[in-house]
Amino acid sequence: MLKAILFDMDGTLLPMDAEAFTKKYFGALSAKFAPRGYDPEKMIGAVWQGVLAMVKNDGAQTNEEVFWKVFAAAFGEGARADRPLFDEFYEKDFDALRAACGFNAQAGAAVASLKAAGYTLALATNPVFPMTAQKKRLAWSGTAEENFSLITSYENSRFCKPNPKYYEKILDEIGHAPDECLMVGNDVGEDMAAARLGMRTFLMTDCLINRGNADISVYPRGGFEELLAYIKTV
Repeated sequence: MLKAILFDMDGTLLPMDAEAFTKKYFGALSAKFAPRGYDPEKMIGAVWQGVLAMVKNDGAQTNEEVFWKVFAAAFGEGARADRPLFDEFYEKDFDALRAACGFNAQAGAAVASLKAAGYTLALATNPVFPMTAQKKRLAWSGTAEENFSLITSYENSRFCKPNPKYYEKILDEIGHAPDECLMVGNDVGEDMAAARLGMRTFLMTDCLINRGNADISVYPRGGFEELLAYIKTV
């Protein structure tokens, strides 16, 4: 019996061109740090290295700790003193990136209806951003954070997609077995990986990412209308 639904964010609840968003994100972040003497190109490179390190995290540290270890290695331990500037960026500047994202009113409506139906909901977005950024992007999508029992962020996570341990941790946190859960996402390689644990999966196709050109005919798929119809059958 289906009891819990895990939602991806980018390309699922929040429609976007990932490449376009990333370009604007790095442009805004490097501009924020340039007055402090951070070379933009080196800054972008360090953040990317931090992201890659979080994706490869073995669980010994939180993703947050892994990121700052890499960033401090690039700019020196003194760079940790500029942590408040990162926090300020996400609190005050990050909202300007909303224009780089689309909007689908069906996302908020679907989340609200599923919550009202009694399902446990989790926001299973790759935890490479701080919680402030995760919540802001959730708001951009038109959904309320109160609908979710768990939101993964770099502070509370030690793994990333597609590592099965990322999904195992979510299941442990929400208290449901794999066969009681459905993972909804647009990335074949990252989101459909939840099936390895015995979870059901639904592939959102509006902003489909299929880097390996996998056969997607094996997945229930479509948009929010198809998702809600599928959930009624399981």
